[in-house]
Amino acid sequence: MTQSRNDADVAFIKALAELLNDNDLSELSVKRDYGENDSLNVKVSKLSAQTVVQHVAAAPVAAAPAPASAAKPDLPADPAQHPGAVTSPMVGTAYLAAEPGAANFVSVGMQVSEGDTLMIIEAMKTMNHIPAPRAGTVKRILVTDGSPVEFGAPLMIIE
Repeated sequence: MTQSRNDADVAFIKALAELLNDNDLSELSVKRDYGENDSLNVKVSKLSAQTVVQHVAAAPVAAAPAPASAAKPDLPADPAQHPGAVTSPMVGTAYLAAEPGAANFVSVGMQVSEGDTLMIIEAMKTMNHIPAPRAGTVKRILVTDGSPVEFGAPLMIIE
């Protein structure tokens, strides 16, 4: 795959997100075929304020109320501003486990070491392991399994 095709796909996804917003749609799915065994499937959706998901080219969605054990009054309203926020290094689909039905890599309250795999982000048919940038305790997980994420979107909080 060439870099120009990757750039074209990113531009295509951004255009779909703008189309979604401009026409007040709640969801849009498109499949782009490039040839035999090569395609791009894109699903862009607006989700309710109760769902903890980030999606392409949209403002961060308000997080669902965290369990009482994880709620702290000193957390910033925008999780991306939290000093312990782990943000997405790319646009893609977040997976909390290695495969469907497997245990999640991490859970709230779990201790992690620097470099431990927190989740996988699939981008352009490539599974990218997202490592913990520092050691600490997982305080909040801000995405759901299989949800789309955008570059810079907060994925979880580690303190």
